[in-house]
Amino acid sequence: MTTKPQTLPPLPDPPDRTPEEMTNFNHMNLTGNTHHLVHHLGNPDTTLVAGEHYISRERPETMAGLRYPDLIVAFGVDPAAYYRSNAYIVSEQGKPPDFVLEIASPGTVSEDINDKPADYAALGVAEYWRFNEAPGPGRPGLAGDRLGDGEYRPIPVEELADGRIRGYSAALNLVIEWSGGQLNWIDPETGEHIPTFQQEREARLQEREARLQAEARNRELIEELRRLKGG
Repeated sequence: MTTKPQTLPPLPDPPDRTPEEMTNFNHMNLTGNTHHLVHHLGNPDTTLVAGEHYISRERPETMAGLRYPDLIVAFGVDPAAYYRSNAYIVSEQGKPPDFVLEIASPGTVSEDINDKPADYAALGVAEYWRFNEAPGPGRPGLAGDRLGDGEYRPIPVEELADGRIRGYSAALNLVIEWSGGQLNWIDPETGEHIPTFQQEREARLQEREARLQAEARNRELIEELRRLKGG
């Protein structure tokens, strides 16, 4: 008799964010940043773009001390397993995430800078980035670290003349940008933002306008042919 493998229950949701911690929702969901990344990175069957769920090396017995980053990107994994477990379990996926991003709020910025790097390094996360819409002393607008020999080393970032701050993510092959308190994803090959909701909408409008113009031209040609035959 064949027995089915045991289906383990999903982990609970992380605690609700406080109002001051809702900056992640503004930057990742209202702006469509997660949607943009999903479509740009492709391969939804093996590429995970998600966030706000626990990450753990093994299936935990308690949620105490577990992190739940604002954004996780992992290539060559099983997104369905992530949603079944309601968490990123490294042992289930067979590898750590390639990229983690935390969006700082007044209540989390110190922890993002001082405490979380050691936890994500211990999990083997290849890149750990921090974004802060309101930078200040000791609170950079953008910072990233890349894992090497078990510890993080800073990723170079540059501030442009217009105040934008940029750093290159080798994990995503994208330039991450702080611009006026907004988080942007820049294609290093084009220097332009990856496709956004607005760009997709404009492209659809342009396609519709081109189709209408082509249909109008066809009607003109048909009428012209009728006149010629009638003449």
